[in-house]
Amino acid sequence: MPSCGYNANTMKSKQRSNALNLNRRDLFRAGSLAAATGLASSTAAAAGIAENPSVYTELGVKPFINTTATLTINGGSRQLDEVIAAVEAASRFHVNIDELMEKAGERLSQLLKCDWAMVTSGAAAALTHATAACVAGADPEAMLQLPNLSGLKSEVIMPKWSRNQYDHAIRAVGVAIVEVETPEQARNAVSSRTAMIAMLGDKWQKETVTLDDFAEISRRTGVPILVDAAADPLVAPDPYLARGASLVAYSGGKILRGPQTAGLLLGRKDLVRAAFRNSAPHHAVGRALKVSKEEIVGIVKAVEVWVTRRNLEQECREWESWYAHITSEITKTAGVSAKVNPPRRGGPFPTLTIEWDPAKVALTAGQVGKLLLEGEPRIQSHAAGDGTSFALRPVAMKPGEYKIVASRLRQIFDSHRGTLVRPQVEAPASNIAGNWDVGIDFIAGKGRHRLYLETVGSQVRGIHHGRVKHGDLSGTVSGDEVRLTSALAFEGSRLEYTFAGKVSGDSMSGELHCGEHGTAKWTAVRHRSGSVSRDPSKA
Repeated sequence: MPSCGYNANTMKSKQRSNALNLNRRDLFRAGSLAAATGLASSTAAAAGIAENPSVYTELGVKPFINTTATLTINGGSRQLDEVIAAVEAASRFHVNIDELMEKAGERLSQLLKCDWAMVTSGAAAALTHATAACVAGADPEAMLQLPNLSGLKSEVIMPKWSRNQYDHAIRAVGVAIVEVETPEQARNAVSSRTAMIAMLGDKWQKETVTLDDFAEISRRTGVPILVDAAADPLVAPDPYLARGASLVAYSGGKILRGPQTAGLLLGRKDLVRAAFRNSAPHHAVGRALKVSKEEIVGIVKAVEVWVTRRNLEQECREWESWYAHITSEITKTAGVSAKVNPPRRGGPFPTLTIEWDPAKVALTAGQVGKLLLEGEPRIQSHAAGDGTSFALRPVAMKPGEYKIVASRLRQIFDSHRGTLVRPQVEAPASNIAGNWDVGIDFIAGKGRHRLYLETVGSQVRGIHHGRVKHGDLSGTVSGDEVRLTSALAFEGSRLEYTFAGKVSGDSMSGELHCGEHGTAKWTAVRHRSGSVSRDPSKA
């Protein structure tokens, strides 16, 4: 089976060496911040913390086995017992947050061999605080002025390959993002308006401008560099800082297994301190991104455990043994296969791809996901859509749960042997080609969109004009049922829409699915006068 992909042994040997540089006096003096509260044991069991789902079930919410690893919507990673115990102990006392953050920063900088560090409410908050620090510094007037950028630097340079939905955390400060695709464009983009350079961490095959390119620009111009390394494993000293980055953001709720709502910002001491001044409990643009005393203590404990005791290579071998068991069980059903994949962007751990032959198992991935979630115990998975495969990710699973997952999958596949029959597409009841005015009723507010549709039989293609953006559209008409899917690019995000409903003459209506943004109702009326142009400026 493949290894973790990261050179975990090298990483851990460096970390152990760094840990040894913290002598016993340092360890006892700085210690765990949780220990300072009087916590006698670092394990949940010793602290008397029992597993009891009643806090959820009393609200009518039923927990599940989580095979999706670190997704925030499913609760993030599985917290370490030491972290749970530290958080519980910290909740019993009160301290001054400024004092606690100062000591936490000192401790984290020792553990991670960096100039300074602060705890944030997740990696996205770290991006916001870092941007505010690069724009306003610690100037109280400038801090309170944000996101009004009058008289302040107002641009952040970012490589096109690095754009993603978390850009919103940077834009929240009010800055505009300047996209570049080559080192020459990056050099030419720097001006008196440039506050910061921002980019994703890790290696992407599509990199066209690298951290090394930006580091040269930073050395020449003094523009700081922020790296979003949310899903990366911590390494001490930090490799991004060593290569010229000024600031690096990490998640606390992914591979680190700290509090899901905590993150880290590492780097230049002046900028990290300014980032804290722009965050809670201080009144500035980051005031809403509050981090609690419990989260501060919890993530410090998670970093301590990571540096001094955890072995990622060993954890990967354990996860691969889970995969071996799952594979041996599910492949007893004819047509089912499984493959272990090395780590990729999104987490330093192997994943398992489960796939089946639709001629032998009569299920779609979406149907498998539904059966897993409706069973007992519930199992949350990545199984979705009309395909016949999905990925399993291990980090949030508890030891032993892999056996339950294997058994349930085997039962599901065994009980649905046969050939998958796809729904037949009927001839359209009417021709929907043309231009349509669309009214959308969101749970709050209304929208006016336009659709330009072309048809060939039951197949539909066209253009979806949203409020300010437009994008390609495709779908089908089967009888009087219509299903149209589009994607509108908005900065680094991709807004996905699915119009599902019925057509009746010159009108259509139904439910609009907006991905993570929920659902809405839509009604469309054929546009009789004029036309909807493919050019959005003429729509």
